Amino acid sequence: MSDLSAFPEGLDALEARLQQDLAWLELPAKSWVPPREADGQPVIDVAIIGGGMAGLVASGMLKRMGVANHVVLDKAPAGHEGPWITFARMRTLRSPKQLTGPAMGLPALTFRAYYEARYGRAAWEALDRAPREIWMDYLIWYRRVLDLPVRNGISVDAIVPRKDGMLDLTYRQNGRVERMIARHVVLATGRDGLGGPFVPSIADRIDRKFWAHTADEIDFAALRGKRVGVVGAGASAMDNAATALEGGAARLDMFVRRKELPRINKFTGIGSQGVVHGFAGLPDEWKWRFLNYAMSQQTPPPRPSVLRVSAFPQAHLHLESPIAGLEQIGDHIEVTTPKGRYPVDFLIFGTGFKIELANRPELASVAPHIRLWRDRFPAPAGMANAELEGSPDLGGAFEFLETEPGACPALSKIHCFNFPATLSHGKLTGDIPAISEGADRLARGIVRSLFVADREQHFENLQAFDTPELLGDEWADNETETLSERPSERT
Repeated sequence: MSDLSAFPEGLDALEARLQQDLAWLELPAKSWVPPREADGQPVIDVAIIGGGMAGLVASGMLKRMGVANHVVLDKAPAGHEGPWITFARMRTLRSPKQLTGPAMGLPALTFRAYYEARYGRAAWEALDRAPREIWMDYLIWYRRVLDLPVRNGISVDAIVPRKDGMLDLTYRQNGRVERMIARHVVLATGRDGLGGPFVPSIADRIDRKFWAHTADEIDFAALRGKRVGVVGAGASAMDNAATALEGGAARLDMFVRRKELPRINKFTGIGSQGVVHGFAGLPDEWKWRFLNYAMSQQTPPPRPSVLRVSAFPQAHLHLESPIAGLEQIGDHIEVTTPKGRYPVDFLIFGTGFKIELANRPELASVAPHIRLWRDRFPAPAGMANAELEGSPDLGGAFEFLETEPGACPALSKIHCFNFPATLSHGKLTGDIPAISEGADRLARGIVRSLFVADREQHFENLQAFDTPELLGDEWADNETETLSERPSERT
């Protein structure tokens, strides 16, 4: 990451502009949620799990709406939240540079404003897409200028409903196990937030030292001079293949099921404010129809990612080559496809993620009660889709719903602001284009819930408010004048 202190003049001016904009808009709103205590400790109104882009913009929106008593918890060290400088291995973001992303409608908070402040207008004009390290720098700056309450080095182990309707969070920090009480919990946990990486079962009998998923930490230096295989041809698969080749892999074989690489990004092609705000209003069958079709077409890897791989003569693309067999032979494994057998020293699975609530121990106490789409909507004929069937069925503020009404009311206080929310709300929870709109929808729902829950206190405050607007000396009542003081009346 770059040293932000090396660019004081431009950023100082931008930050002054941002503070002026916030002042003109009277933001953030004043804190209004009545404080609570339970078990002798203060209650947190909202705990956001995950301090990446989604967690930061959710925090920004809550602060903007006057929910000051919230906290963002992330297990990573400060500056390492999210995938950008961990397992993301692309050179640049895949989204167009001009998307406003988490800026919440504030021009001075956009990536463009940040980039121009550091590098100038000419550099922005010459930029193709945002380098991922600079995007991480931008998020670090975003957190700082908005003064967001992020706490690092915290791993949440359990979210347990309480009898009083709130939630107990058990977490680890610096080797200690501690507890927090929260009224709402937001899961801003990214692509694998309700499951984990998907690896086909064919890898189960292969020693773990021979393979990894693209979301794993991989020692690419150890692959220098080795034969590397990659399963899949999505963006992450391409980026990992390129990283291996750039690190000195002697040979790379990419195994792809399809006859050709997908070429058209369908959802990008129809992107609009209509999709952003209208998708959640579609009938169930149309939501399913849109996403099932888009998923079946697949999203192509970015052209620069493919060129990054194909530039190496030792890279080999194998189409119509699903993995039919894996065999561990001495110090390597052998990959079998319908087209042949290939010895590799290490295999990387670019096979995406799965929704598997059993993989999330922090949700163990509530997972049996979470309603999934398969519980409410039978897949249309010819459109079976395991990922969609396993997606959570969410309410208007991304809250979980119960399979059996009344069995776990606390689910309404847990909000799924991560990728598996897509079938219920559209692509508002993880991708850059509409993340601010998603956070706005989330925060408004939480604000409504908090206000309704505290209605008695708010009504008491209404009754107790006694600051006079008028002092009583502004205008006298004419009827208090005596008749003698009135002008004589003519008959």
